[in-house]
Amino acid sequence: MKPARPKRTRLRAAVKAVRPSLPPEALKEAQDLIGFKFKDATSLERALTHPSAIPPSGDTVKLSNQRLEFLGDRVLNLLIAERLIERRQSDSEGDLAPRLNRLVKKGACAEAMRHLGLQPFILLSDSEIAAGGRERESTLGDTCEAIIAAIYLEGGLSAARKFVERAWAPQFENVPAETRDPKTLLQEWAQGQGHPLPDYVVTGRSGPDHAPQYEVEVRLAHGKAAAATGPSKREAERHAAALMLRTLTGTE
Repeated sequence: MKPARPKRTRLRAAVKAVRPSLPPEALKEAQDLIGFKFKDATSLERALTHPSAIPPSGDTVKLSNQRLEFLGDRVLNLLIAERLIERRQSDSEGDLAPRLNRLVKKGACAEAMRHLGLQPFILLSDSEIAAGGRERESTLGDTCEAIIAAIYLEGGLSAARKFVERAWAPQFENVPAETRDPKTLLQEWAQGQGHPLPDYVVTGRSGPDHAPQYEVEVRLAHGKAAAATGPSKREAERHAAALMLRTLTGTE
């Protein structure tokens, strides 16, 4: 009879058994698209692992990309702010802030993933795939932030900066003339009309904890209202403000 493995060895084997993984050829292709070769490929796999891909017996905190997403969001904000400071030296803080917000929001991160073609490499549960998770903006955005964190942890800011320059290239080249946040524009419209500031009310929340959808209604003092949804309260408010602006200006 073979001797029983030590408890620590058994625990490591159990973790390995529930850790989602990609075939070697897929890992290589993903790294080619990202433009960074990881010394430890499990770092990239973790960045690509959506919480839904972790089975009940696994540790979602340790095995999914949630913690990396948290770090990647901060790294991205720093890199975009750094780029704006260097390249828009005549802009005031008020000019820089909306440009930063536009380039770091989930939609921008999702667009970066689509630009590189990384959607097929995200590890998801079958039910999440069937629900369209591979194209969901919040899923793509979270994964992009996690990739940035994984690159930063292994290659530092320089490597993360190169990835952002590569992934955000089309967005950097096609900066619209108007980059101000729709909430700011709606606030200015209300003030210009002598109305109180718009009121934002969360009217609903749906979806699982890892992919929520919020419904927010923006209300103006003279009775008009507009509702929209988004993966966060902030995004839902922005969408509602944009819808209200289209209604007010007759461009709906």
